[in-house]
Amino acid sequence: MTPVDRSKDGSAVGGLRDRLRKLYHGRTPAAFRFQLITIIIDLAIIGFFVATPVLQQWSSFLWLDYTVAALVAADLIARLLASNDMLRLMKQPTSWVDVFILLTLLMPTALANLGFLRILRLWSLSRSGTLWRHFEMRGLRPWREASQAVINLLTFLFVITGFVYSFFFRSGQGLENYIDALYFTVATVTTTGFGDIVLPGIAGKLTAIFTMIIGISLFVRLAQAIFRPTKVFFPCPQCGLQRHEPDAVHCKACGHILNIPDDGN
Repeated sequence: MTPVDRSKDGSAVGGLRDRLRKLYHGRTPAAFRFQLITIIIDLAIIGFFVATPVLQQWSSFLWLDYTVAALVAADLIARLLASNDMLRLMKQPTSWVDVFILLTLLMPTALANLGFLRILRLWSLSRSGTLWRHFEMRGLRPWREASQAVINLLTFLFVITGFVYSFFFRSGQGLENYIDALYFTVATVTTTGFGDIVLPGIAGKLTAIFTMIIGISLFVRLAQAIFRPTKVFFPCPQCGLQRHEPDAVHCKACGHILNIPDDGN
């Protein structure tokens, strides 16, 4: 009797994993609808993270926080079940980011000073194949590299804004101080340097230096992606390598002959 019960349990789990695998990685209309819904939910969660400094004043904030925690946990568990190699998935940086975000949501008071890192969920989303699969579906593949550069820049801006707000402007919580932190970050990243808002002490100067160096690098990367795309996304049918030079004839990984379409045609 016991072996039969185990078999049924295993079959049920296997069926669930198969359904999740089809939804997360499939290309059917139902799978695309599911993936689009997950992207929309992800963007809503990211919006919640950006608005957290203002929403913290609401009496219902903790309910929102724990609701988002439940969504993040459900997505993480579902992706693990949909994976063919759970251990490999958990070793990926995107999974570490999701686990850390989940911890900050479950312990909003104890990890309040690290809450600004939740915006890394945007970076995690940019590393998922689901988002770019929809880009390709809508014929936006040439804009993938530029879009990823924009996401990287936005992630950096909001991470630095959250850091500046948490450690330099936290004494006056609210929208005004968060906007001041965002204003300082944008002014520093663009090297405008109006000087009307300056971070105090050595820590403030080091923060400004770090923000300028990384920010300029990301701006240059964005400009390169827009005006001089270095590679195109064209999967090699032999080895699966995704990115190649625009004029590549052979795959640099396996030597397979490529037939990259000309954008001019």
